[in-house]
Formats: sequence, structure tokens, C-alpha cells
Amino acid sequence: MGKRWIMHVDMDAFYASVEQRDNSALRGRPVIVGGISERGVVATASYEARQYGVHSALSIKKARRLCPDGVFLRPRIAYYKNISLQIRRIFANYSPYIEPLSLDEAFLDISGMELQYSDVREIGKAVKAEIKEKTGLTASAGIGPNKFLAKLASDLEKPDGFVLIPYGKEREILAPLPIRKLWGVGKVTENKLIAAGYKTIGDIAAASPEMLQAVAGNQGRHLFQLAHGKDTRTVESERRSKSVGSEHTYEHDLRQREEIDGQLRILAAEVARRLRRQGLMGRTITLKIRYTDFETITRSYTFDSAGVYSEKQLYFSAQKLYAKNTLGAAVRLLGLTVSQLHSLAVQENLFSEDDVIKETVTTVIDKIQRRFGTQAIMKGPLQAVSDDGFKEDFDKKE
Repeated sequence: MGKRWIMHVDMDAFYASVEQRDNSALRGRPVIVGGISERGVVATASYEARQYGVHSALSIKKARRLCPDGVFLRPRIAYYKNISLQIRRIFANYSPYIEPLSLDEAFLDISGMELQYSDVREIGKAVKAEIKEKTGLTASAGIGPNKFLAKLASDLEKPDGFVLIPYGKEREILAPLPIRKLWGVGKVTENKLIAAGYKTIGDIAAASPEMLQAVAGNQGRHLFQLAHGKDTRTVESERRSKSVGSEHTYEHDLRQREEIDGQLRILAAEVARRLRRQGLMGRTITLKIRYTDFETITRSYTFDSAGVYSEKQLYFSAQKLYAKNTLGAAVRLLGLTVSQLHSLAVQENLFSEDDVIKETVTTVIDKIQRRFGTQAIMKGPLQAVSDDGFKEDFDKKE
């Protein structure tokens, strides 16, 4: 059996690069794409903007301070999606096994493809060249024996980079790199490891799993494997959503319960619509609350029943979860997510005639909103949840 080769392709500053490609006046200028209000966040920053310290997930307010001469643009998501599909069609020329991670990056299992090229490096170069030729955009690519190494490699020489990590060279290449390059090491874990004396991936590789577990908990054994260049995950070409959700950052802080309830209802409607669109329902509901001081908490509930998918169920659950919030502080962000997903399969005889009518009306509303936008038609205020078994299920665990 031949060697396993995984490629990771990551478009360089994707949204900002698209804007610079389409508007020559923006080339060479610091371009920041994201929510342009004071409460917005940066989605993508061009490399010119990054020189000022601007990066994704940074607040727009801070980005304006760091880069006052930057060009701030709203994202054109539908347009970026079309370009992303064009890039994925290019990927299909090189492998049938493609795992998109987002609009701007994906894994490809190119095992066996090296037999059609003089060297596995030529595959990466060919993908990059075809993307440049057909879209006018640059991508960075990495190839390695597994997903972790491929993703790490694609990040080593950005932008417009290409790095191959060959078999037998994994530990040599990994050893001098900082521990933040390990997949899954965030700021908190990084600080813990540095405090314990681990600064490089080589330091992690030289430790024992038990020593790492004492510092990083259950993640310790996983980090030990990665530090040795080991990752057994496969490219999932038939990826299924692990969760469906929505979140909003608000222009002004939410203080009144009536105001918060109204936003919970909007979130419930959005998530319910997305679940229906994918034919899914889920068992676990999670509410995310971020306060004006940026403290963030989450509250979750898992149902014993098959799951939930309707706006009414989601809204009621969000209300109950919010009631567990005892801080009483002003709210900056709310998010609602459904996980533990499975196919929506509801037996018709479980519905009353009224329920069937409501579902039919909901389907019609979905069609109108898809064609004319979500504001074209909306439901009126939700009625109180009746004793349909749903409320009792939630209350059992109170």
C-alpha cells in the first residue's frame, strides 16, 4: 500500500484578497472586511492591514484605532461562496476526497496521485497554479503524512506559500516550532504549558503523556501524539454539520428582559429555519451570553426525547436557559446552537390537526423568505407553550 498524503489548501486573506482583486484601487492598501459598526468584528484583514496588528476576530473598534487609514468593507458572503465553489471544482481535479473546513480552506486526500506526477510537490504547485490562473487569487498549501502536518505546513510560509513535510522528517521540522502551532492549543493552554516549562513542540515531544496531562488535563495525551507528528484522522469528504446555530452582537447593550426575550425569539426563528433547511433536529440546546465586559458564559440542556427543531421549542428552551443567568449584567451578544443532530423524521400521527396546519404555514413562510428575504414575512408573537409534552420534558431536570 502506498504512502498516505494529505494536502491542506488555505486561501490567503480570502475576503480581502477578493476585494483587492475586484478593485485595483484597493491593491497595496490595508483592507479590513467585517462588521463595520462599532460592535462588529474583523472577518479578514489583508496582509497590509496585518502589519498594523489587525487580525480576524479583532473588534472593529480596535481595528480602527490600530489602522485609521484602513479601508473597512462589509463582507459579500454570497459572492465569496460562489468563488469558493469555483475553487472546490478545481480541487476535484486532483482528488475525489475533499473536506471543506470553511469557504477559504479544505483538506484533500491526494494519496496515490503522486504516481501521476514526478514528485508529490508537483501536485501542490499544480493546485496553486490553477487557482491563480482561474480566480486571480493566491493560496498557501501544505502537504504531509496527515491532516495536522498538512495544515501546519500550509501556515509556515504564508502568503502564497508551499511546504512539504516528508515522511521521516516530522519531528525534525516540528521540534523548534512554538507550542501554539499545535492544533488545539489556545491562549489559555499555551500559558499553562509555558508556565510549566514547555516552550517548543520539541519540549512537548520530550515529555511523557502523564506529565502533559498534569498540566493540560485530558488534552495532554493528544498533544503528545501531535508533537510526534501523529494524527490518525481521515479526510471526511461527506462531512455533516455537528451543530446549527446563530448569534448576534448588538449595537447597544440589552438590559430589559422584554428586549432580551425578543432577541431570543429572533434567534430561535433563525435556527429553526436552518434546521428545517437541512432536514435536521437535535437533542442539545446551548445558549451563549456575552456581557458588556466581554465575560462569556454558556448554558446547555440535553433532551431525553428524540430532539427539537421548531421555533416554539427553541424559543422556550432559550428562555429557560437564560433564566439560569444570575449575573443580571447588560448583554452584548446572544447565540443559540443546536447539536447532537440527526435526520428530522417525525411521524405524522404524533401531530394534531392544528400542528399539521402550523407546519404547512411554516413551510410556506420559509419559501417566501428564501425568495424575498427574512424580513418579507414573519410570524406574530408565539403563544405560550402548551402541555404537549415538551415543557414537561424540559422541567424534569430542573
